[in-house]
Amino acid sequence: MPELPEVETIVRGLRPAIVGRTITHVDIHLKKIAIAPPRIAFARALQGEVFTAVDRRGKYAVARLGSGRALVTSLRMTGRLVVQAPGEPELPGTHIRLSLDDGNRLHFADVRTFGRMRLVEAAETWDADLGIEPLSAGFTPEALIGMLNGRTTPVKAFLLDQRRIAGIGNIYASEALWQARIRPEKPAGALGTPAIRRLHAAIVDVLARAIEMRGSSIDDYVDAEGLQGGFQNVLAVYGRLGQPCSRCGRAIVRTVIAQRGTWWCRGCQR
Repeated sequence: MPELPEVETIVRGLRPAIVGRTITHVDIHLKKIAIAPPRIAFARALQGEVFTAVDRRGKYAVARLGSGRALVTSLRMTGRLVVQAPGEPELPGTHIRLSLDDGNRLHFADVRTFGRMRLVEAAETWDADLGIEPLSAGFTPEALIGMLNGRTTPVKAFLLDQRRIAGIGNIYASEALWQARIRPEKPAGALGTPAIRRLHAAIVDVLARAIEMRGSSIDDYVDAEGLQGGFQNVLAVYGRLGQPCSRCGRAIVRTVIAQRGTWWCRGCQR
């Protein structure tokens, strides 16, 4: 957390607020959070830069700069990117503050300090290890069939592997597997074609619905305006240990797969 829907929501909120704006000042309160290329001072390099675009890659928010460089932010578990107007109190756990020429400030806050904001050069292929985007045109049922072929890892673990599919985390892997009626611990390569097609459709549907509802605010997630999402209110299995499955009525269970808690239904995920 945050996963693809949360980061996509943040990115969509940042675009109208920061694109075209110039960075006038940079404050860094925790140095390990700000990462720059060798022999480049993070704050000095950013001052005077103009935001030209804001994109997403997997779970990363990517702010493009006029120089061709980019600010790549990993929110990890509790990171926040929030734009605040003059006079608003600073977010708790703010480690980087970018002052903009319209008086607003872009805050990167992270109470657990696992997140990072990284300045990357124009030609740097920082995302070479990330897999396919699950909402891209290239992510087809046939592509997923090919990716799963011969894989012995549990399908839940496969979905969490960012080298395969970029952006799916624990929440949406659990939800997609429930929607597709697939047991999370089943070997990925043992899934038949009909099951893989169901899984593909479920991944796309769950992510799209979560984006429409502005993500899931389960712990600390808020969007670029500091507002909570709403998808946590319609989760089918994630975090619902012991509650009845909305499809078959059997109690939701929690097991551990790939060192991650996994919520699912023994009654209808076979």
